[in-house]
Amino acid sequence: MTTDAVKKPSVLFVCVHNAGRSQMAAAFLTTLSQGAIEVRSAGSQPADKVNPAAVEAMSELGIDMSAEIPKVLTTEAVKESDVVITMGCGDECPYFPGKRYEDWVLEDPAGQGVDAVRPIRDEIKTRIENLIASLTPAGK
Repeated sequence: MTTDAVKKPSVLFVCVHNAGRSQMAAAFLTTLSQGAIEVRSAGSQPADKVNPAAVEAMSELGIDMSAEIPKVLTTEAVKESDVVITMGCGDECPYFPGKRYEDWVLEDPAGQGVDAVRPIRDEIKTRIENLIASLTPAGK
């Protein structure tokens, strides 16, 4: 098997509205993993648009999320992911044996200004860096 045939690990981020935390996490993972990890995000009750304060907080770090659209959580998205990280959706997330599940307890940025979103963003970035280290071989 060539290295091209090796399946990339895949991660699904889930929060209720898919407008803040899960979008920031997906954007960080996409950027920081440099394509080494397949990234998805979804919400059990997706909002109409991504939280503008989250978009602004990420743009401060050079990551553009302005074109992202909240997506509805599907059973297929969970089945296709190796790691499912929930962020406050509780029992609304489907469970499949054999998946790695993590629940990241993070403050909800909904309705908050960018000053309140920055510490949430920074906590997500730290968790993403640890996640990447756990999913990619050393030296990559």
